[in-house]
Amino acid sequence: MNAPDIREAIVQILSDIVPDDDLSELKDEVPFREQLELDSMDFLDIVMELRKRYRVQVPEEDYGQLASMASTVAYLEPRMRDLEKV
Repeated sequence: MNAPDIREAIVQILSDIVPDDDLSELKDEVPFREQLELDSMDFLDIVMELRKRYRVQVPEEDYGQLASMASTVAYLEPRMRDLEKV
């Protein structure tokens, strides 16, 4: 998956977790928690959906890398590219 595909995948996951939030105005550099009504359980849901949908394991020590759209895409791009090769 490339960066735009990953961004779209994250938007889809977020739309399932916070269906009432408007995701069309998401700013890539601003942390999700400043833009959306996310709590710690919602964040864990994002991690679990990444694992369920794309078989991407995110270790707990890397959770900070998923703070914003830009950092999430940058973190996931090499991991999801590797999955395509399998």
